[in-house]
Amino acid sequence: MTPIVLVHGIRVSGSMWLAQRALSGGTVVRAPDLPGHGTRRGERFTVAGAVEVIRAAIDEVGGRAVLVGHSLGGYLAIATAAAHPERVAELIPVGCTLRLTPALVRPYRWAAAALAGLPDGGLALTTRLARLVLGAGPGAAFTSGGVSHAAVPAVLDGLLGLDPLADLRRYPGPVRLVNGARDHFRADERLFLAACGNGRLDLVPGAGHLLPLTKPRELAALITQP
Repeated sequence: MTPIVLVHGIRVSGSMWLAQRALSGGTVVRAPDLPGHGTRRGERFTVAGAVEVIRAAIDEVGGRAVLVGHSLGGYLAIATAAAHPERVAELIPVGCTLRLTPALVRPYRWAAAALAGLPDGGLALTTRLARLVLGAGPGAAFTSGGVSHAAVPAVLDGLLGLDPLADLRRYPGPVRLVNGARDHFRADERLFLAACGNGRLDLVPGAGHLLPLTKPRELAALITQP
């Protein structure tokens, strides 16, 4: 099977994909940490730097991969596919079919600033909340690679500079948009689908925004589905 590259969401790291890696069935899988996150917390986040990390991960598995990204990772996967279409066999953005605006992201800035100002950068509180909401196993996967609230302002600035609809129009390959049926990030999913030259939309019943952690088997089945 074609190798898979998994791109994580904001604040967390490649550890959020532990369940997907366990369900990969022997397929080669990489889940790199983005700049400013996980093992790269010392690096400043930029979109260009993130796209380069993703491109390098694809090259590491042979130069062509199924590219899956969740939330922040989904927007970046779309940007990577537009910049390097020859490296992306299939594009699977998860939980990222919302057009972002400064007003929409403002609460995320406030929350991140408050958490980043805590002595431990918000790690303990985020870990407790993740385990409470997601359960012990998924909650641990969500935060075990570290939590990077301090990276959020640069990430949001970068996201606001992207044009995912234009990038989807530029990518000629197959696109599978995946959303949780209860995800608030699906508001513009029909616009995103219309921008795809070869796209489809899959909804996961009962799932919210964190479906890679709450519905790992369902997502794994979609990723490997022809």
